Amino acid sequence: MTAEEAARHEEAQGIAVVGGGSLARAICYSLAVAAVPPPGTVTVLARSARAAHEIAAVAGARAAVSGSPTRFTPEPVDAADQEALTAVLARTRPRVVLNCASVQSPWEATRAPSAWTDLLSAGGFGIALPLHAVLARNVAQAIRSSRVPTLFVNACYPDAVNPLLHAEGLPVFCGVGNSATLAASLRAVLRPQAGERLRVLAHHAHLHAPADPADEARVWLDDRPVPHVGELLTAHRACSREELNAVTGHTAAVLAARLAAEQEVHADLPGPLGLPGGYPVRITGGRIGLDLPPGLTQDEAVAWQTRMAAHDGVTVRPSGEVRFGPRAHQALAARLPDLAEARHTRDIAPLTHRLLSLRDTLRTQRPAARTDSAA
Repeated sequence: MTAEEAARHEEAQGIAVVGGGSLARAICYSLAVAAVPPPGTVTVLARSARAAHEIAAVAGARAAVSGSPTRFTPEPVDAADQEALTAVLARTRPRVVLNCASVQSPWEATRAPSAWTDLLSAGGFGIALPLHAVLARNVAQAIRSSRVPTLFVNACYPDAVNPLLHAEGLPVFCGVGNSATLAASLRAVLRPQAGERLRVLAHHAHLHAPADPADEARVWLDDRPVPHVGELLTAHRACSREELNAVTGHTAAVLAARLAAEQEVHADLPGPLGLPGGYPVRITGGRIGLDLPPGLTQDEAVAWQTRMAAHDGVTVRPSGEVRFGPRAHQALAARLPDLAEARHTRDIAPLTHRLLSLRDTLRTQRPAARTDSAA
């Protein structure tokens, strides 16, 4: 370790996990038993004091049984309270902050279906971008205000939220989930040999099979394109999203532990460098760069990801332009007719408030009856 790296370790150590839901729990429970090297300290920052203490207690017990020295500390704090969050980060000084907090649950359609979840289904996942971004933005702003040399890893729709944060000049290192989870399942099927590099170019939209097989995720084993990717992902796509959280949490835990130790990492991650979608990357010395296969340029990869983003119904340009697609326009035509207009990331906050108000109204209305073919 160089003198510069040693100084950074003295300044910031360990991991902070923001959120008290199922993904934050999956990450902490994997950090307790599978983090190599052990991060030493994990701070659990959750709005609910009960959730923060519960996660820390369970993770701490798992670590103790596994012989891990990692300690888990609860810190009840609301990610919406930027001042309080800044104070906690300045005091605890984590090397890595993992954000799992969002005001829109990905499980709402199955747990509490309503006219609101019907709207999201009809208009595309991208409609909820402003809701997934609001707390991630608060965390990024708190990190910047704390002046701690922290790597910010965002788990909340990073394929689109990370480009939004980057366009605003906020710190964001990469994301987890989505392409990383797909890559984990592909690794389980392909079983690369020692030294072989699996590379995955995929978007959040690829969690489901695309309507056009030509739009399937792109995969390489070393420099060789892998065929029949859709078939390889059949078992993955048959799993419930909640069940796959165990995989997402584990990949996030492995990544966070290695980032905290400043180890070199080869991975497939969403939102690196504030780019849309997920890419193969190489991380070394706290710096991240794309690790694309030969013959594929960054411009080509980003252009492909921008096309894939259209399947989610929203694109975020490097300029900060946010544009919602035709499905979103149609679904919201009667309620937010100006959604068709392109807007800058700085104008997302007012849209967030309008969407929250619309959500409050639609949650009181029953979902449409499902036909046999839709069931």
